[in-house]
Amino acid sequence: MADATSVLHVSPVIPVVTIADPQHAVPVARALAHGGVRIIELTLRTGSALESLKRIANEVPDILVGAGTILTPAQADAAAGAGAQFLVSPGVTPALLDHMLRLNIPVLPGVATVGEVMAVLERGLTAMKFFPAGPAGGPDYLAAIGAPIPQVQFCPTGGVSLDSAPSYLKLANVSCVGGSWLTPRAAVESNDWEQITRLAHDAAGLSRG
Repeated sequence: MADATSVLHVSPVIPVVTIADPQHAVPVARALAHGGVRIIELTLRTGSALESLKRIANEVPDILVGAGTILTPAQADAAAGAGAQFLVSPGVTPALLDHMLRLNIPVLPGVATVGEVMAVLERGLTAMKFFPAGPAGGPDYLAAIGAPIPQVQFCPTGGVSLDSAPSYLKLANVSCVGGSWLTPRAAVESNDWEQITRLAHDAAGLSRG
C-alpha cells in the first residue's frame, strides 16, 4: 500500500500547490479537476495547510489529494489525520521513511542521488520524487539512472515547466512531473479559476512515454 506507483499514473502532471487562505482550497481543487487533472499535492508550507487539505478531502471527492513538504513524522501524522491520500517528502531520512511507511498510505519520498534511490528501493518502494529536478541534473541525469536501475519510476519536481515537461515525460522511467505552474499565485488570489482550469487542461494533454 505504501508504494505510490498508482499515484504517478493519475495525471501527466501533479500540481504542487501552496494555499495561504483555506477559502481558496476547494475552488482550486475543483478548477484543476475541471481541467482534467484529478490530483493535487498540497504543500505544508503554511500554517493553514492542514485545514485546506481537510476541506479538499471532504468536499472534492473526485480529486486525489496528497500532502507535500513532509519533513517530520509529526507532519506525516497530521496530514494523514486531515485526509491526505498520499504523502510526499522533498528528501528522506531513514527515520522519516520508517514512520511514513507505518501509516499504510502511498508514500512518494524525495531523492536526488543514486545512493538515495538505492536506499529507498531497499525498502520496497519503486516510485520516487526526483527533487530538485532541474538543479540535480534534469532529464539527462534521470536517463542515466534508468540504465542500471530501470525498475524505479520518478516524478521530477523542481524547475519543471510546461515547456520542459515533455523532455522528462518522454523518458521510460518518468511517469509524471510535478509542477507549480498550474496554480499561479495571482490567479488564486484573484479567484481566476478559469485560468487554472485552462492550465490544467494543457497539462492533462501532455503525452507520456
